[in-house]
Amino acid sequence: MLTFRILGPLSVTDAGREVAITAGRDRVVLAMLLLRPGRIVGVDELIDAVWEDRPPTTARGQLQTCVSRLRRTLPPGLILTDPAGYGIRTGAAALDAAEFTRLVSAAATSGADDARKLLREALELWRGPVLAGIDSRAVRQQAAVLDEQQATVLEDRIELDLAGGHDRDLVAELTGLVERFPLRERLRRQLMLTLYRVGRQADALAEYRRAEELFREELGIEPGEALRDLHHRILTGSVAEDPPPAAPPAPVDSVPRAVGDFTGRGDLVNRLVGAIRTAGPAETQVRVLDGMAGSGKTTIAIHVAGLVRDRYPDARLFIDLHGHSASRPVEPAAALVTLLRQLGVAADRIPDDLDERIRLWRAELAQRRALVVLDNAASTTQVTPLLPTAGGVLALVTSRRRLVGLDAVRPESLSVLPEPDAIALLARIAGDRVGAEPAAAAEVVRRCGCLPLAIRLAGARLAHRPRWRVADLVRRLGESALPELAAEDRTVASAFAVTYGQLPERAQRVFRLLGLHPAERFGVLSVAALGGLSRHDAQDVLDELVDVHLAEESEPDRFRLHDLVRQYAATLAEHIAPAERRTALNGLVDLHLHAAATISWAGEIDNARHDYPVAAPDRPELVALAAADPQWLEHQRPDLVGLVSAAARAGSVERAWQLARVNWRYLYERSYTDDLIAVLSRARALAEAGGDARGIAATSNYLASGYYRSGRHEEALRIIDAAVTRSQQIGDFLGESRSRANRVGVLMRLGRIEEALTDATWAYVSGTRISDPQGQSSRLNNLAIITAALGRTGHALLLARRALQPAVEVKDDRRLCNALVTVAQIRNKRGDTGQAERLLRAALRLAVRIGYRVGEWESRNELGRVALAQGRYAESVAQHMKAVELSRERGADPAIAVASNDLAAALLATGDRAGARQLRLHALALARRTVVPYEQARSLAGLAECVVGDDPAAARRHWQQALDLFERMGVPERFAVRRRLAGLDSGPEQLRTPAGGGRMEA
Repeated sequence: MLTFRILGPLSVTDAGREVAITAGRDRVVLAMLLLRPGRIVGVDELIDAVWEDRPPTTARGQLQTCVSRLRRTLPPGLILTDPAGYGIRTGAAALDAAEFTRLVSAAATSGADDARKLLREALELWRGPVLAGIDSRAVRQQAAVLDEQQATVLEDRIELDLAGGHDRDLVAELTGLVERFPLRERLRRQLMLTLYRVGRQADALAEYRRAEELFREELGIEPGEALRDLHHRILTGSVAEDPPPAAPPAPVDSVPRAVGDFTGRGDLVNRLVGAIRTAGPAETQVRVLDGMAGSGKTTIAIHVAGLVRDRYPDARLFIDLHGHSASRPVEPAAALVTLLRQLGVAADRIPDDLDERIRLWRAELAQRRALVVLDNAASTTQVTPLLPTAGGVLALVTSRRRLVGLDAVRPESLSVLPEPDAIALLARIAGDRVGAEPAAAAEVVRRCGCLPLAIRLAGARLAHRPRWRVADLVRRLGESALPELAAEDRTVASAFAVTYGQLPERAQRVFRLLGLHPAERFGVLSVAALGGLSRHDAQDVLDELVDVHLAEESEPDRFRLHDLVRQYAATLAEHIAPAERRTALNGLVDLHLHAAATISWAGEIDNARHDYPVAAPDRPELVALAAADPQWLEHQRPDLVGLVSAAARAGSVERAWQLARVNWRYLYERSYTDDLIAVLSRARALAEAGGDARGIAATSNYLASGYYRSGRHEEALRIIDAAVTRSQQIGDFLGESRSRANRVGVLMRLGRIEEALTDATWAYVSGTRISDPQGQSSRLNNLAIITAALGRTGHALLLARRALQPAVEVKDDRRLCNALVTVAQIRNKRGDTGQAERLLRAALRLAVRIGYRVGEWESRNELGRVALAQGRYAESVAQHMKAVELSRERGADPAIAVASNDLAAALLATGDRAGARQLRLHALALARRTVVPYEQARSLAGLAECVVGDDPAAARRHWQQALDLFERMGVPERFAVRRRLAGLDSGPEQLRTPAGGGRMEA
């Protein structure tokens, strides 16, 4: 049988044979697991035990190696793995510590003789100090609990021996034990009593004198009452009389009353109570709750204390350490006086020296099953002297600061309440009105940020105003709820103010500046730019703010302020001097502007630097770090409107619209259409307010692309016309050329093909006069698309091939993909399906490689058309279904209409007439809503094909409507529809979109 022994040096035996665990780190890990058998020990706790304050960067990997070696050495299934850490299952093995606990527990319910035998058997398991030879700090701290328990059990066994009359047998043993444990009064008293009983009264009195002298020198206190009483009885000769049994210490309960409306936190409370109740009777427990001001830490600690009070009948203590209040934090020495006095220790027994007070405090706790709530702790330094070491004692610690210095303690960090629990708490406080107005109640807790203190204060206002509706409270809270969240002398702002006031000056300054930051979330580099700090210093400050819960690290290196904390920071920011405000905001905007420009230009996906040169960055080292982050543009995307506005507040309208401009490509290519419209609209409004003509022209040009992408073509045309006009007014020939080229795509969508041809031709001719190879590739491509749409496929193919060259020359993969697709579309139209397929597969590979979703959509959709033309109907359906999926991901209704029409044609070819008809109706609705006449006509003609066999009259109506649209656009598809109407063609003809309907470009 496998046996683990830790009551002495670590030993593992299997059927009597020693199992060698020689590696020092493996021994530490195994020791930590055996100290808490059957429970998971956290990875961080194990790393601390092995490396203490100096873990290497590879600590987790090395820990896994240690565990792997243990698994190979020990029988299978013993080592447990959990996402949080590791454990050991000792049910199938023997553990001497578990056997010790079993024997002691059995003795507690046995008669005197059996109890004495059981305790002797338990003590015989000890071979020395627990885990002797393993000097890990964490192991020694936990081993000390078992060593303390051994001493207590030893005293209990001697007490039973004394009661049984075994006095003479005890003198030598007790003399040795007193030498080993000179400060244990109970052993000293037992030795004195034994000496007296064997007739050595003088030695007993001398033993008391030695104890009195030692206690004064070592602790600065007199011996305890029990020892003094025995001394007096020896002097007066009254020891023979049976003294009255010592009364147990009177139960103490200083924990405040729990709130009657405690709500939520069920998982956390159950987890804490479960861990407390399953702990061994000799285990010392320390549970830490940290969280921002007002998150309910004290409320939870008191609630949990009430739920487990039956386990701690002797004492339940409470002290407010004032770590985060208007008062100075309570010094440990003063806190010990308060706690000892709560236990009933007389003032004259409490020593002056801190170390002596700590010893007395821990000695008193060792005699009790006690619970201590250490509320509102300021730091690890303040708390450590107050923590118990005796078994069977629980400490609940709360703090606004993360007490990272506490060893072997896993804290519980409180977040805000989930919204349902927040609403439930409001209802418990304010009554039935909350349930009658659910929408208003949800808005109240949202404006309170789901922070328990804020909800309590808001609920109290409502409860004391019976005529108010919940909606009235919403109006009072407004958009900035912080000033309204007050009741008598309690306010949320004052709670934040205390935490803020305890920060170092540098952290206070950064927190104030964060009140200017326009984004909900921010990274280290943004804070460095805002505060004029190095990256390292910014990280240090953010760590300080996180430690006191004024900031949250929502994901690695991404931070946020709680809504109410942001409001508090904003009130502090109001007092920042204007010059400092401008400097901070300019630093932030400069970083985001140059980082976005660097990322965009690095891959040659944008040519904004040729349009609007941006001066050198103020902090190139920060820009380089930001540009190296592959997620930089994605992280800043939700904040762009705020950053654009911040640039204007800092006094630079030009930087505001430039910031929108350099982010345009990222937003457009990834189909963040709503963001694109919001950002460019805000930049355009600022440019108009500031009279910046170049900014108006640029933002109008790129704003139009958002309306184009979302199918709002009339708005897109109006705005692009404004861009053309403004470029002409300021003599910006390049800007006019690009806007006219972009106008082509809008006109194509609107079915105004002849106008599109005029603009495309002008844009191409103008492009020959400027150095803009990327733009010229796009102009040639658009001209090819229009020419093909008008039926002149030979000339269109020539233009499309010419569009390939400049894209290849400048290594612009996106434009190369566009040109490949256009050449393939024209070849397919001319019947060269094999060459078209080869080109499309090359374009698809390129699009997938560079993450160009538009190119992937066009490639797949055209591959579906090729497959249909070749009679491979199943493949056609598959490609078009993928195209529909891609267009839905982009949220592009015109593209959905195109792909749906093509999928309908493929389904009809397979014989699925009903499915084809449904898709045609869907495409028609989309095309009408987004005003795309060509796709409307295709949908109508396709509907006619679906119903012609069952309802020729309906088919004729659909064909006639399609013909009217095709005639108006002047496209060759009108001829096929005429033939169908005339009954000259017995089979369906496929009507295909003209090469994607044009594209918007830079």
